[in-house]
Formats: sequence, C-alpha cells, structure tokens
Amino acid sequence: MTRRAPHARARILVVEDERKVATAIGQGLSDEGYDVVVALSGEDALSSLRDEPFEVVLLDLALPGIHGLDVLSTLRQNGSDSRVLILTARDALEDRVVGLESGADDYLVKPFAFAELLARIRALLRRGRTTDTPVLELSDLRMDLVTRTVTRRGEAIDLTSTEFELLECLLRSAGAVVSRDTLVREVWRETSRSTTLDNVIDVHIARLRRKVDLGGLPPLIRTVRGVGFIASDGA
Repeated sequence: MTRRAPHARARILVVEDERKVATAIGQGLSDEGYDVVVALSGEDALSSLRDEPFEVVLLDLALPGIHGLDVLSTLRQNGSDSRVLILTARDALEDRVVGLESGADDYLVKPFAFAELLARIRALLRRGRTTDTPVLELSDLRMDLVTRTVTRRGEAIDLTSTEFELLECLLRSAGAVVSRDTLVREVWRETSRSTTLDNVIDVHIARLRRKVDLGGLPPLIRTVRGVGFIASDGA
C-alpha cells in the first residue's frame, strides 16, 4: 500500500505486520507531508527496498516470515544508508543493544505517542547516518563516530554515552547555536522541555565542558544565554 503526499519531504517505509497499526502510522505520516510506503511483512519490505530508496525505515521486529533483524541485516549488507528506527514491544536492554549493534539508528518501544515518533524521524533526518560524516572535528578536537572515540590534541577523552551524543549534536552544528529544544529531541528523545530536563542538560553540559576544556585549553563549548549552546573555536 502506497500513500503519496504532494509535497513529500522524505520517503519513509513503514514495516509493520499489524495492518491497523501500519495504516494508522502511514496515514499520520502522510498527513505530515511524508511520502509513505507500507510493508506488512519482511518479504514485502525487502521487495520495496530493492525497488526504491528510502530516507527512513520504521521497522517492526516481530514480523511473519523474515524477522525484522534479518531485514535490517540484509539492508546493511546491501550498503543501504537508510536511517532505521526499530519499533517493537520488547524493551529489554539486551534487545535494544542487539538492534542497535545490527545497524539500527534508533529504537522506539511500543506503545508510543505519535508526536514522539515524529520527533525521532525528524532527528534522524537531520542527523543522517554516521557513514555520511564518520569524523567530526573542531579546532584540535576530534570525534570518530565509527569507533566512538573523542580526542583533543591527541589525548583521549572518556565520555558517557549521553555526553557523546550531546557533543555529537553540538559538533554537527558547529558554529551555530543549538537550542535546548533540539537537545531535548535529539539527545534525550523527549518531545517537550521541562524545568527538570533543563537542569539535567545544564549538568551534562557542565560535565562535558570540564572534560573537553580540561587543563586550561581554549573553551570550545559556550552558552548563549536564553537561546542554547554553541560549539565554536572562537575564530
């Protein structure tokens, strides 16, 4: 089943075997202006992926016939750089790890709010896949997105996963201000801000600064009061 929007911003493949769920997601995304194709099985998904490219694939794991992870594996083996967002009712940590290590870009546990799904899709479209830009650099700071390592002046910086994602978000927009709303969506995977979340962001920014600007090095992360944060070498 294919739905086309007159002004599609991106092509999205929805792979979901529950017809009502698939139809609801497809219609909602179509209403948002996306060009949507729905596949009700792993076989249909692979057929669609062979026929045409998609910017984003929403992939259920528990599919009849070919399992979702097998679809994902085939997708990556074929060299596709589509962003893959796994949709599943299984929320155990090991399940998430397996999905992400198999080549998924993000993970959303059912049931979920449609607004959150939209936020995740928009974040994926802005971020792109790490294969697009495997290394991000600013001044003497270097971030390798493949090995997930960060160095400054050749010295390794030990970051938590959240700090890594936060720094990645800032470096992808180096020289431009990144708003708190953007960090909420792209790093914390939330759809709205709160005072508590703002405080959490401040704590992580402070920790990130202490690690990146250690030893009196020129500061690379600055606060733009009332707006957000910027990664810049000051040049």
